[in-house]
Amino acid sequence: MFFPFLACGLGALGLFLLASAGPLYRVGAVALPTAFTILRWAAYIGIGAIVIAVPPAIIGYARGDRIRVLVAALGLLGGAVAFGLPFQWQQSAQSAPRIHDISTDLENPPVFQAVVPLRADAPNSLERPATLAQQQREGYPDLAPVTLPVPVAQAYDRALAEAQDAGWRIVTADRASGRIEATDTTRWFGFEDDVVVRLTPWGSGTRVDVRSVSRIGVSDVGTNARRIRNYLAELQAN
Repeated sequence: MFFPFLACGLGALGLFLLASAGPLYRVGAVALPTAFTILRWAAYIGIGAIVIAVPPAIIGYARGDRIRVLVAALGLLGGAVAFGLPFQWQQSAQSAPRIHDISTDLENPPVFQAVVPLRADAPNSLERPATLAQQQREGYPDLAPVTLPVPVAQAYDRALAEAQDAGWRIVTADRASGRIEATDTTRWFGFEDDVVVRLTPWGSGTRVDVRSVSRIGVSDVGTNARRIRNYLAELQAN
């Protein structure tokens, strides 16, 4: 029974490392590179748990040893999660464009004002390089503004309500200019991304543009694009 319990222990260790990487970085206990190293070790240990769990699971099944099979299966499951999640994130990072500033308007992106002082120490600038628009077109060709069939005043109320429902921390909400600025914090690592929503009259309705920018990281692994998609989808649905 040694190897099933060893696999189970390794699976548990891998899950612990996986779960602790984000919170440790969030509270300042480790630097970001160290947190990513913890994730890699979680994946390595997860692989070890899988390799060790498979033979006793097969042997236990053949012998009708349910306890052996159960313990090995727990190790296999823990190892699969400890390896699978970091692997999935790595694949997402490799497939996503290496950009962190996403906008529905590439010609005239919404401008941040109130958020600017909050980004004073942020590694990422709000300046958009010349190549950014083409990179976004290639990586996220579906991103575009939406038009709501209501006046700006009504659209503004809906836009602000959706931002609050999304859990964004509102920095400013300027009804007169039709602009909302906010900060969204990712749940696990606590990365702060800033968002600006711009509403402008568009025919008989209102055009809504959104820009979302990470404060840290060359690539956002698609986070800002997902945030914009989700926000606009909810805005249109309601």
